[in-house]
Amino acid sequence: MKESVASPPVIGLFDSGVGGLSVLRTLRDMLPVARYHYVADSAHCPYGPRDDDEIRGYSRAITQFLLGRGCELVVVACNSASAAALRHLRGWFPDVPFVGMVPAVKPAAKLTQSGVVGVMATPTTYHGALYHDVIDRFGRDVLIVPVVCAGLVERIEAGDSDGPATLSLLRACLAPMIQAGADTLVLGCTHYPLATVAIREVVGEGVRILEPSEAIARQTMRLLAERAGADASEQDGCLTLYTSGPETDFWSVSRRILGCTASVVVLTWRDGELELT
Repeated sequence: MKESVASPPVIGLFDSGVGGLSVLRTLRDMLPVARYHYVADSAHCPYGPRDDDEIRGYSRAITQFLLGRGCELVVVACNSASAAALRHLRGWFPDVPFVGMVPAVKPAAKLTQSGVVGVMATPTTYHGALYHDVIDRFGRDVLIVPVVCAGLVERIEAGDSDGPATLSLLRACLAPMIQAGADTLVLGCTHYPLATVAIREVVGEGVRILEPSEAIARQTMRLLAERAGADASEQDGCLTLYTSGPETDFWSVSRRILGCTASVVVLTWRDGELELT
């Protein structure tokens, strides 16, 4: 009797734009056999300034779309969506494992020598229960300097992660953190790792920069290992990218971030649901 072979895992990810590709890139390095579906809700990017209920509605519809593509696990590769919607998604879809984003305050508090930690995040992340919980649990013995860098997500979406205008923006945003003596910087938005070169230029070599991609990938692999049917097949996984914005813009930026070419499918929002165009 022929032994049945389990199919490679199918993983869905979503973000308001290209930021979650930083997580996808790491996941594909660590788990290349999986099949990936990534949704960039570029039509509504950025999520950071948006109302929580609005973000929850987008997150629920995107999750429903990913489940329709056969995804067995969903990575909410967006700090703002995790802050506003992760708890609700787990309630709406109780049988689906979710991996969300939480600013890496815990490791930052352990690593800092100066006792000062900078956290770059969006207003939605700062206002969310996830952030306040992690600060209460792990950030009480250090000085946390919050950094809001309005406009950075838009610059990264436009493909300018380290140009003169982006560097000027970062210098202004990060100045209070540097002046406070922070020696550790937490990147609390999945877009920000895409600007690491520019951030490093501004903060200098003496500041440790923490971003969550590897931790998210490890948690994803742990959850998959717990589910029946997860497989370490030898065949290569496949990747499909979706965007609710212009195809050409997303294709060019995603190609540069991922280092490969993948098919891009354009989606349309209609009556609160995502549809193939």
